[in-house]
Amino acid sequence: MKKKNSIIFLLSILLFVSGGVFIYKSFSPRTRPEPAPAKFDGGRALQDVYRQTDLGPRIPNSDAHAQARAWMQTELEEAGWQVDIQPFEKLGHKGYNLIASHGEADPEIILGAHYDSRIYADHDPDVEKRNQAVLGANDGASGVAILLELARKIPAQQPAPHSSIWLVFFDLEDNGNIPKWKWILGSQAFVDGYTLNPDAVIILDMLGDADLNIYLEKNSDPKLRAEIWAHAAVLGYEDIFIAKEKFSMLDDHTPFLEAGLPAIDIIDFDYPYWHTTEDTPDKISAESLEIVGNTILSWLKHRR
Repeated sequence: MKKKNSIIFLLSILLFVSGGVFIYKSFSPRTRPEPAPAKFDGGRALQDVYRQTDLGPRIPNSDAHAQARAWMQTELEEAGWQVDIQPFEKLGHKGYNLIASHGEADPEIILGAHYDSRIYADHDPDVEKRNQAVLGANDGASGVAILLELARKIPAQQPAPHSSIWLVFFDLEDNGNIPKWKWILGSQAFVDGYTLNPDAVIILDMLGDADLNIYLEKNSDPKLRAEIWAHAAVLGYEDIFIAKEKFSMLDDHTPFLEAGLPAIDIIDFDYPYWHTTEDTPDKISAESLEIVGNTILSWLKHRR
């Protein structure tokens, strides 16, 4: 009986060890599944829209303008980005571009949005309100919110090797057609102030509309916009990213195009509250913000 029991005991040990080896191999680092890619949080981005509009209109030289800039810098630094401020002066107006980066490498990719809002609601249907400032929930705050949420996801996303990304928050974009002002002063100052040769510049503007329809912008680089729209289609967003040209925009991509750099403007200009007092956060959709954010993350992940 002792001999039989001993044999059984030894067989048990061998089975246990064999099972242990099997378990070890099954969960070895080579065969573990990769972590799921970071997903854009539209709800968090919507909170960032409300955070900006709670400050009030971010018109140049206002307290809300300075507070928004300080808040953006804090959010970016907490997400692990290095933030530099580019002060500039154009037409006698002082502005401040925020530039978020990792390390000292020049950017291969620039993602940009403007953070200022318009001084006058000159398109308001109520004539008496046209001297009021625009809150800019969509025209300004939505692009900033998308960039900030991308800032939280891009480090985890681990884009293609050797790529360097800058997030640029442009100032003084939105006050053209006002005496002593012009459009896109911040992006012009940025292009004038830096000697860069990025592979891609993507501007995000007016992308929170609950009825989101993003057409191909006519001036944008054809190859780059085709890449973005293709990723949107793969994600099932072909009814949002509509592969037809509609608008020709003067926007923050323009100075880059004039410098010979590939740039596109992702914008939904079919927005009835543009430059009115009704550009308020109740018009903004977390789903719309998430659709744009997921598309950009997909493009970054698969870019080579």
